[in-house]
Amino acid sequence: MQVYMDNAATSQRKPETVLKAMEQFFKEINCNPGRGGYELSLEAGRRVIEARAALAGFFSAEDPGQVVFTPNITVALNIALKGLLTQGDHVLITGLEHNAVVRPLTALSKERGVTYTVLPADSRGIVDPQAVIEAVGPNTRMIVATHASNVCGTIVPLEEMGKLAKEYGLYFVIDSAQTAGCLPLDFEGLNASVLAFTGHKHLLGPMGIGGFCVKKEVAERMQPLYEGGTGSISDREEQPGFLPDKFESGTLNTLGIVGLGAAVEYLRSIGVDKVRAKEMELTGKLLNGLRELPGITIYGPQDPRLQTGTVALNMHGIDNAELCYVLDQKFGIMTRPGLHCAPLAHKTLGTFPEGVLRLSLGHFTTEEDIDYVLDCLRKVCQALTA
Repeated sequence: MQVYMDNAATSQRKPETVLKAMEQFFKEINCNPGRGGYELSLEAGRRVIEARAALAGFFSAEDPGQVVFTPNITVALNIALKGLLTQGDHVLITGLEHNAVVRPLTALSKERGVTYTVLPADSRGIVDPQAVIEAVGPNTRMIVATHASNVCGTIVPLEEMGKLAKEYGLYFVIDSAQTAGCLPLDFEGLNASVLAFTGHKHLLGPMGIGGFCVKKEVAERMQPLYEGGTGSISDREEQPGFLPDKFESGTLNTLGIVGLGAAVEYLRSIGVDKVRAKEMELTGKLLNGLRELPGITIYGPQDPRLQTGTVALNMHGIDNAELCYVLDQKFGIMTRPGLHCAPLAHKTLGTFPEGVLRLSLGHFTTEEDIDYVLDCLRKVCQALTA
């Protein structure tokens, strides 16, 4: 038996509709959108427009043109941070941020003197949004927040943070890598300036496609990370200033966009609320079972209402990397050990530098999968104490 428990990294299984849409495009179209006047190129362009519209509806953006495609969410976050922050700006971030946020800010600190303050969180990763009030200074320009930790699943209160960002006139940048597709996200309702997303996790799309939603007035002030061919106003040497072309240079990953569009339509047909309800049920089952095992330390909220289906743990008497190896080689259970590209989150949880073993369920995880994982962990515990 094989059980995949690394959905926080990528969703391994995809809906059949996603595979069929990509196969049909690759076999029958496979042309560059916006770069030709022939019918297949025009059809490729229509597929991109359809996917853009689906994502705009999914995230409650007003205009499909506000949806910009990138190779992944890391590129999207880099565009937002490097395109909006200027010399001497100050940024507020949570103690759960991924290196996709921390490393660009570290680079900007050297290049532009940008500074950042980490908003305090407790040992479960719970962030108090009121900490924003004490941390805001005269040169604060932005709040950046992951919607949920990729290490322990803790959900960040975006609504409150968005209200404070609006009150203080700050940019609000959301990293939805761990929640888009399994928690509702309302771009306009959250007062977000930029909502970055990736296709290959809970959105159930392919790897290599992501993007961001951006407010039009924010896009006017945001500088592109790179420039080049867009298929539009090609007589000019300057980059177009309108959306989405301002941020989409070069050949798009049209195959990935088609797959992501099909995945979003699949999720919309089910309803994210139902996806979330199932996730909470299975997460509760996993947490309850883990609490019964001797020698297991669980990190994070340990409450399915306060976290995603990502659970962090360590087992007494065995390194998390070795435990990952044993689960894979002996039982066919795929997990992820270590620091998960988020050392800041581990410092918040008190698990730096040793890290944790991460179990992350997804859309296709079943109750039988959870039972099997718990049974195998029980066998490892028994072997360690024998």
